[in-house]
Amino acid sequence: MAAKLRAAYLAPPFPADRPMRKAYLLTLLVALPVVASLPTFFSWIEQRPGVLPPEPLLHHLPAVDLSVPLFVLLYATIAYGLLRLVRRPELLLRGLQAYVALLILRMLTLWSWTLEPPPGLVDLADPVTQVFYPGATPFRKDLFFSGHTATLVLLALAMPTLRDRLLVAIAAALVGLAVLVQHVHWTVDVLAAPLFAALAWWCSAYTLRGSLRRPTSGAGA
Repeated sequence: MAAKLRAAYLAPPFPADRPMRKAYLLTLLVALPVVASLPTFFSWIEQRPGVLPPEPLLHHLPAVDLSVPLFVLLYATIAYGLLRLVRRPELLLRGLQAYVALLILRMLTLWSWTLEPPPGLVDLADPVTQVFYPGATPFRKDLFFSGHTATLVLLALAMPTLRDRLLVAIAAALVGLAVLVQHVHWTVDVLAAPLFAALAWWCSAYTLRGSLRRPTSGAGA
């Protein structure tokens, strides 16, 4: 039994499956131009005039800097999720494709409904995503919808067990609350995040099926 467990642990996380390898490569080729375009896109968004959405909640919440606990929770949860998915290559592939779809959806929503920053905003400088924003100061118009919240909701959808889904969903709710308390998002940004995460996950079912299409057997031809 111990030998089997060691073998499972030491086995490579990605199987020697040619369609799977091709699907990962295709996903990377689609993701690279999307990610590379983000600095230019956000620089353009920064120059656009925005609107103020209806806001029922923020004026009841004191603006508090929760940057450190927010990022500890966010990236610890992402690391946990990736560790749970690394031995499930097809599920991980779907999650990556869904995340690319989520990035595209965010670009579309930011373009179609640009918002002004909420009053009382406390700057949130993400140590990872800040490299994709223009300038050295935190970007304030990355609003509709909340990317941090949507990322964790998407990760929850990708989790292999109910326990994992619940844990990541709780983390997503806490991150959504934190960005509201810090006034870096409007309420509508956080409420919309799960809907767009679910849409990205739904789209990934079709992209996964297409990218993993295996050649049919020639028998009977």
